[in-house]
Amino acid sequence: MQNTVASTEVQFQPVQPQERIETIDILRGFAIFGILIVNMAYFNSPVYLIIMPTDWWTGTVDRVAQGLIRFAAEGKFITLFSFLFGLGLAIQMLRAEEQGKNFLPFYRRRLVVLFIVGLIHAFLIWHGDILVPYAIFGFVLLLFRNRKPKTLIVWAIVLLLIPALLTGLGATMLELGRMVPEAGEQIDAQFAQQAEEYRELSQRSIEAYSQGGFSEIFAQRLDDLRFNYMGLVFYFTNIFAMFLIGLYVGRRRIFSELPTHQNLIRRTFWWGLVLGISGNLIYALAREYSIPSEPTLLSFVSTAGFAFGGPALCLFYAAALTRLSMSSGWKRRLAPLAAVGRFAISNYLLQSVICTLIFYNYGLGFYGEVGPAAGLVLTVAIFSLQIVLSRWWIRRYRFGPVEWLWRSLTYRRRQPMVAG
Repeated sequence: MQNTVASTEVQFQPVQPQERIETIDILRGFAIFGILIVNMAYFNSPVYLIIMPTDWWTGTVDRVAQGLIRFAAEGKFITLFSFLFGLGLAIQMLRAEEQGKNFLPFYRRRLVVLFIVGLIHAFLIWHGDILVPYAIFGFVLLLFRNRKPKTLIVWAIVLLLIPALLTGLGATMLELGRMVPEAGEQIDAQFAQQAEEYRELSQRSIEAYSQGGFSEIFAQRLDDLRFNYMGLVFYFTNIFAMFLIGLYVGRRRIFSELPTHQNLIRRTFWWGLVLGISGNLIYALAREYSIPSEPTLLSFVSTAGFAFGGPALCLFYAAALTRLSMSSGWKRRLAPLAAVGRFAISNYLLQSVICTLIFYNYGLGFYGEVGPAAGLVLTVAIFSLQIVLSRWWIRRYRFGPVEWLWRSLTYRRRQPMVAG
């Protein structure tokens, strides 16, 4: 029996270039671009600013740029990347089943390698890593691999609602508490103290990244990493919901049979557009005047808009690019995105390397000096460089450097790197 299992694992091969679904690579490339748009602020400023108000960028251009980022990007591209992660699991699982291969040992090794790569990224490069959470949540996703399609959607909807429900509950309890004068004063004092603590943490972060050496930056990175992982309880629901939706779409073979599912893609396009615009207008406006760390009525409204607006606009983006990619002319125009998406993990990590070298003191030391508007310009410049590098690389090599390592360790044998 063991020999049979080993034999089926040996025969399990990476997807060949001609077997790839180019539309999915286009979506991955687009997600990598959007992730950089959002991450730029957190490469350049303290992570604690995400839950406290700041007057860093008060200029009109920067305020407009920040509003556009919140409306069109924040929470949309991490959900798109999460959707594609679940989709990838489904495609690989179906491919293994069709070939009579043993899927679970292969995929578990794949997640373990991803976890190790994520740890290296998180501890040595940047605290905002998403690969470690993806690897951990990936093991949980395996528990859903054989669930009915309806079950996947129900779970996804429930998970998307949880943050808004929790914030609403917190806001209700807070308002009830404020009805008692003494309790209200105590609550306000606690939030004022919390805000002061976050300001001190932010100042410490600024000093470490803009003036510190490797050891100081490493110590600060550990503190920021701890803060990020504490917030995973909130983000888990959103990420895992999109994992489940991706798994659902993959099991329905929608991307393998696009012409057959044009009506579904069209409906997703329009519903995603309507719900996405309305939800994100609510989120962006409420977020401008709320403090995320305080569960007030306004923060509840902001969270509710984010809860359904982010995934809705994400699915609109996916449907729009999918419809465009079904045209041969547009597929050629979108080929640069596909090149980046084919090496998605390498490009994601490259963004961290480039940006930390730009902003941290062991590089150019511009930490805290680039506002949202300039950050958008820098994002376009970095991503344009990634397009050029990816198109050059794709003509010569089958995998990105990290993808090659990932596959070689997953399949337990050295993969051919040179194209052709």
